[in-house]
Amino acid sequence: MGRVPLILIEWLHEIKARNTPVICIVVYGNRVYDDALLELKDILTKRGCMPIACAAYIGEHSFSSSETPIAEARPDASDLNHAELFGVKIKEKLLSVSSVDHISDLNIPGNYPYRGDSKLWSVDFIAISNECTQCGICAEGCPVGAIDSENSHLIDQEKCITCCACIKNCPQNARTMKTGLVKDAAMRLNKLYKERKEPVFFFSNIKSG
Repeated sequence: MGRVPLILIEWLHEIKARNTPVICIVVYGNRVYDDALLELKDILTKRGCMPIACAAYIGEHSFSSSETPIAEARPDASDLNHAELFGVKIKEKLLSVSSVDHISDLNIPGNYPYRGDSKLWSVDFIAISNECTQCGICAEGCPVGAIDSENSHLIDQEKCITCCACIKNCPQNARTMKTGLVKDAAMRLNKLYKERKEPVFFFSNIKSG
């Protein structure tokens, strides 16, 4: 994707700020973050925020599994150390500025117009075996309420964001990926993006005077 998801863009556009310092962070699954960080910075700037620092971190991919590990167990200790350093540098930056007027614009890599699609896939990709006990853990853990709490076999495909939380959280391992688009993507990502990516951060400059 490499974009800010549409479901998040709608929420971000509700923000109202006025020269409010903000930190922009995106997380991606070891492929590339493409234009997501630039897009997030641009959206928040238009909402009245002043980005003073931006970062891109790696997290275990939503499609990762024991069969197709993708950035498995990320963030790890090295990532957390990097994040701690990022926090220290943010504090130093804030303490060095007497006014937000002294904060210059951030130069973030990316393309404009942004490439890729901000819409999430709408696809029936979850297989449910007879091991399912209707315990409800998947419904409780679904971040968008796409799973029926009374019958976990029922999934609202329009709400589903293919995060795979229900697959990973199932204590019976009753939920798996069906053969198809998502599983093919998982296999492709596992094959092409084995090399470890490292987190990066960017800071605004301080204007003189």
